[in-house]
Amino acid sequence: MPTQIITRELGRLERDTFERHLLALDDEDRRLRFGIVLPDQAIRDYVARIRFERDAVFGVFDDELCLIGAAHLARCDAHAKLGISVLPAWRGAGVGTVLLARSHTHARNWGIRRLFMHCLTENAAMVHLARKEGMSISASSGEADAWLELPPADASSFTNAVLAEHVGRFDYALKSQRRAARRIVAALLVKPGAA
Repeated sequence: MPTQIITRELGRLERDTFERHLLALDDEDRRLRFGIVLPDQAIRDYVARIRFERDAVFGVFDDELCLIGAAHLARCDAHAKLGISVLPAWRGAGVGTVLLARSHTHARNWGIRRLFMHCLTENAAMVHLARKEGMSISASSGEADAWLELPPADASSFTNAVLAEHVGRFDYALKSQRRAARRIVAALLVKPGAA
């Protein structure tokens, strides 16, 4: 587990990366993320509909550049809607917390005044995240809606967003270089005739 969790915004050319992440979720995780068990094609359709020029997708990558956690921040008329997913091996490490904080800042900088999350009440991790962020939660019939009033953007929120993105891109580049170096070393260590 990393000591510091770093996020990076995904671009439209990384749509397939986000899709692979969601497809890696098992049926129970899909139910908790979307409220129902979505089949693979429904997930592909969901990802295909994301408008990267309007919405934002943030990710946390491991050392092998696997997307271990992602947040989809969708811009609506009067608010922003957030969905977060974290692969099972990385839960409890703070990945969701960091994704929520990054999304919170991004929504503020859009000029959005309210952040919204919807989840099942049994999704204890999301309910915990919402409470930790200070969101107002209303629950009924097994579902929970969480709202957070966002302060207006300011110089600090813009600076934090720019810095977070630069750090995220640098982190991704370093991980990419280390992964390439590991592959080269592994290829050099293969004994002749062993392949």
